[in-house]
Amino acid sequence: MRRADRLFQIIQILRSASRAPITAHDLADELETSSRTIYRDIADLMSQRVPIRGEAGVGYVLEPG
Repeated sequence: MRRADRLFQIIQILRSASRAPITAHDLADELETSSRTIYRDIADLMSQRVPIRGEAGVGYVLEPG
């Protein structure tokens, strides 16, 4: 999977999560990649001002906006 496609898929998964946090491990399983790749991708999305909120041990949530 191309990186751009994976970033788009992360946003779509977070959007459809209905406000429940999703862990990096769950995202990695769904996208068939490593958790470390998900951490890098989330950091990249956050640097591009995608409204993602994350907390260690809890997971990631896409905030409204």
